[in-house]
Amino acid sequence: MRHTRTLAGTAALTLALTLAACGDDSGSGSDGASGDHLAQLKEEGTITVGFAGEEPYSFEKDGELTGATIALHEKIFKDMGIDEVKGVKTEWGSLIPGLKAGRFDVISAGMSILPERCKEADFGDPEILYTTALMVPEGNPKNLKNLQDVKESGAKFATMSGAIESGYAKSLGIKATEVKSPQDGMDAVARGRADVFALTGISLRTMDENNPDVKVEVTEPFVAVVDGKEQVGAGATVFKKGDDSLREAYNKELAKITKDKESYEAVIGEFGFTDAERPKGDLTTEQLCAGELPDAK
Repeated sequence: MRHTRTLAGTAALTLALTLAACGDDSGSGSDGASGDHLAQLKEEGTITVGFAGEEPYSFEKDGELTGATIALHEKIFKDMGIDEVKGVKTEWGSLIPGLKAGRFDVISAGMSILPERCKEADFGDPEILYTTALMVPEGNPKNLKNLQDVKESGAKFATMSGAIESGYAKSLGIKATEVKSPQDGMDAVARGRADVFALTGISLRTMDENNPDVKVEVTEPFVAVVDGKEQVGAGATVFKKGDDSLREAYNKELAKITKDKESYEAVIGEFGFTDAERPKGDLTTEQLCAGELPDAK
């Protein structure tokens, strides 16, 4: 895509960046993200997103970047005046460090909003609700239905490094082997290195459907309970601390999509997301960052 800039426009951009580098804190957060970042992205016409290669959120297919969060970003950023979305594939546990290091502008991975993550980066409004499920060998020989079953059975448990399920295991005192990717988790179960692999239900369903010859199955999804509280899951786009203008503009466009079932499914329905995954406005980023979860029913 071609972008033509006048000399005056380039000079103005250079001046703005110079002022930010010299310590002009207007619109900036503690990490020094400039309030002019949104204007810069619009000028360049391109935004770079970090992704972990997890279907159906963000992944590569036939050399093209695709997935539900990518579809959201292509729609939203285009409506914001940024025409092109480019991706940088990164291991899950390196996404926030990569964002902070400036390797990409935002994280596009359906990342769960958690208090410890909110200390490191800023999350947009919830855009995906999800539950946990278990991938087990065909026939579910240990009859595992939830994390309490996993704990009581002593099953060999696998979770993805940096994923919310690893945190659940730690909180519940379940010994777990961490793997680098969803594919590694499925391979561990299929080859007998693990009895069960936990991840979001929609991710595991997609993997199972895409690998019909692998002798695994996926349990019904459930809401994990830790210390008597339901671990309500919501994923969002992740921004660098202080990148407020970009985040607020994004949230404004996101609200137009999450406002109703038809708008939501029109953007990401093709990736298996339904009204069940649509945020309804009763769970906020502020609540999740503060760890304010409802008591288990």
